[in-house]
Amino acid sequence: MPIDETLAGYSNLAFKSAFVVYVLVLAMFIVQYASARKKVTAARELVTVGGGPADAPGKVADRPARPLTERVGNMAFSVLFVAIGLHLASIVLRGFAVHRFPLGNMYEFITMATAAAMVTGLVFMHDRRYRGMWVFLIAPVLILMYLAGNVLYAEAAPVVPALKSFWLPIHVTIVSVGSGIFLLSGVASLLFLLRIRQPEGQESTNLLGALARRLPDAQSLDRLAYKTTIVAFPLFGTGVILGAIWAEAAWGRFWGWDPKETVSFITWVVYAAYLHARATSGWRDTKAAWINVAGFVAMLFNLFIINIVVSGLHSYAGLN
Repeated sequence: MPIDETLAGYSNLAFKSAFVVYVLVLAMFIVQYASARKKVTAARELVTVGGGPADAPGKVADRPARPLTERVGNMAFSVLFVAIGLHLASIVLRGFAVHRFPLGNMYEFITMATAAAMVTGLVFMHDRRYRGMWVFLIAPVLILMYLAGNVLYAEAAPVVPALKSFWLPIHVTIVSVGSGIFLLSGVASLLFLLRIRQPEGQESTNLLGALARRLPDAQSLDRLAYKTTIVAFPLFGTGVILGAIWAEAAWGRFWGWDPKETVSFITWVVYAAYLHARATSGWRDTKAAWINVAGFVAMLFNLFIINIVVSGLHSYAGLN
């Protein structure tokens, strides 16, 4: 079937609009983050209250004004839903435009993975105590979206023959969603390593210390990293297994130590090591967090270096 250029154009417009709204949301979260933990002066207003002698007219009542940080944070969180809606719309419209599941090149893969990261953020970070984390999640998402839209962009087109399989929406969707959740997990561990260097109640004059004091407590960050990895680990592992089954159907072997296969397996093993370390006395906290960060780096290496630089059977970046 021919490509629907109109829907493809709407998909691109939704992607660009999502990017712009994410930038706006990031700016508001930065204001909220910078204003956090500052003293707010309670507003006193003159109110007239009817009733008995105790409620005489003209009584001055203390009503603390809603802090700027709370108002801006609430506004940013509301607008965030608009950005994610546009993000998801760009994926759906792309799929209808090309008459296939939109995961045939790196532009589409990163779009799906970043959307998964943001949706996962809504699920795990809806609590107000995590508001300060959104700055550090949206920032890498914007970087990835910028790379996808400008460096890795591929025009709407049919997939290469090797990807014309019912395994495409199964295998690649699971891997992309798992990768997006790992993005949130990696950010949480990095922030945990930053936060644990700044204990509660201890003031710091350096920039990193000032940043850390506005983050959730270290235990909450560590728990967030663990919970998201628990979700992403079986997804990513299932994606690797399904990829092996697809490889047998396409190339006649389950495993051929192709660079993509090898690094994917190594990444999965690193995350397995993180979960093991997280449950092992003496390896919790910083050691386990560093392993999680190593898994995050391996995932990024697999996404960019293996797909773009290294030649292999999985070289479907969609780049000219």
